[in-house]
Amino acid sequence: MNGLEFEKFIAELFSKMGYESEITKASGDQGMDVIASKNGNKIGIQAKCYSSSVGNKAVQEAVAGKNHYRLDKAIVVTNNFFTDAAQQLAQSNSIILWDRNILKEKISQIFNS
Repeated sequence: MNGLEFEKFIAELFSKMGYESEITKASGDQGMDVIASKNGNKIGIQAKCYSSSVGNKAVQEAVAGKNHYRLDKAIVVTNNFFTDAAQQLAQSNSIILWDRNILKEKISQIFNS
C-alpha cells in the first residue's frame, strides 16, 4: 500500500466509524491528510504508511494542521510505531497517536463486526 492508498483506507475506516471524511489535497495539505467530522466535532488525521518508526515531523505537521483547520482533535495514524521523541511531543501537544497495534484493533472492530 502506498501513501495515497493508505490515506484513502484511513478515510474509509473513519467513514465506517460514522464520520464524514474527506481526503485533503495531495500537496500543500497543511499537515492533515484526512478531515473527519461527526456530531459537530472535526478531527484531522495525518496518515503515515512507513517502513520505519514515525518521528517528530509527523507530530509537528499534526500540530500545525490542527491549528490551521481549527480542529477539535488531531491524530497521527501509522502502520508502524512511533519514536520516543514523537510520543513525548504528541503528549505535550495533545496529539493522539495510533500505532500499528491500535490500527489493527480498530480495523478488527470495524471490519470484523
